[in-house]
Amino acid sequence: MVEALREELADLTASVRAFLEWHAMTGADGMPGHPAALHEALGAASSDGATPAPRRPERGFSGQDAPSPPVARGGSGAAFSPPPPRGGAAGAPLPPPEQREAAASASLPHPEQRGGAAGASPRPEQRGGLESQGAWSPTQAQRGPEPSPRPAVGAAPAHRADTAARASATLPDTKEERAARLSLLAEEVRTCQKCPLHEGRTHTVFSRGDPSSEVVFVGEGPGAEEDLQGQPFVGAAGQLLDKMIAAMGYHRDEVYICNIVKCRPPKNRKPEPAEMAACSPYLTAQLALIKPKVIVALGATAVQGLIGTSEGITKLRGTWKLYKGSIPIMPTFHPAYLLRQPSAKREVWSDLKEVMRHLGKSAPDRG
Repeated sequence: MVEALREELADLTASVRAFLEWHAMTGADGMPGHPAALHEALGAASSDGATPAPRRPERGFSGQDAPSPPVARGGSGAAFSPPPPRGGAAGAPLPPPEQREAAASASLPHPEQRGGAAGASPRPEQRGGLESQGAWSPTQAQRGPEPSPRPAVGAAPAHRADTAARASATLPDTKEERAARLSLLAEEVRTCQKCPLHEGRTHTVFSRGDPSSEVVFVGEGPGAEEDLQGQPFVGAAGQLLDKMIAAMGYHRDEVYICNIVKCRPPKNRKPEPAEMAACSPYLTAQLALIKPKVIVALGATAVQGLIGTSEGITKLRGTWKLYKGSIPIMPTFHPAYLLRQPSAKREVWSDLKEVMRHLGKSAPDRG
């Protein structure tokens, strides 16, 4: 009994080996897709020992009939024989492995011809080059399930990398991009209602000047003329500021000018802390886009809005401060104060000369 089972197992092993050798010779990949196909290919005998009906020939890569699979010889337990070559005699001995591989390669159509055959697919060793050239891309069904990549030890999550990429993408690379993004920001300011100042405004006052300037002047807030025209420093204080800018060797449109708040406070009063806080993100965005080399803070409110100090301007002026730890700030008197106290112009000119020295510029000494 044991000997019979051993012979039965040896016959089954020989049958499977013969089938796989036939599969390799014809160039087919993998096993048949349905269990019945394997059963049919192996030629499983019926209980009465009859030989099953031969299966319908499959179509090969070139569209021609593929060799029939090996057929079992009833229930006698005889070993499987490989399919004879076309035109060859039945029962011919199996050629050596190297000849079988050469025959299988020769039976495949040329790569240029495979594209036209229905259902044709490149051989696995050819897929890398074709995919890199964009000539062929296997479907997900052909690829099979792809394993999920394991993250490297200590690697940041993908969403953090995406966030970092988006953050870096927000910084403009050209003057045109900078101007376009500032324009979008100005449009947002135009519809802002974050604090009560919007209720009495005629226009929002965003900025004027060159967004690629190395110097930014920051004032307190719009006055009556600025509210009417929608531009900062266009009144009497603005005319004096233009003279200060010209003395530094710049044209009024070669620097960038803006304010802590973008709407006029009632009766030109000082902006309240809540109003400054509501408008602060707009100024932060402006300075982040412009990236000036120096900020000139005009008056105590401007210094307070930039760095949060409550010290008076008389004590602050002429001493360098830092905005967000990176951009130098030179505090000085507001031009409106100079209209009331002309004697303070000497101190302001001294402060501006410090700015010019920092930028590597020179100017004639003035009294």
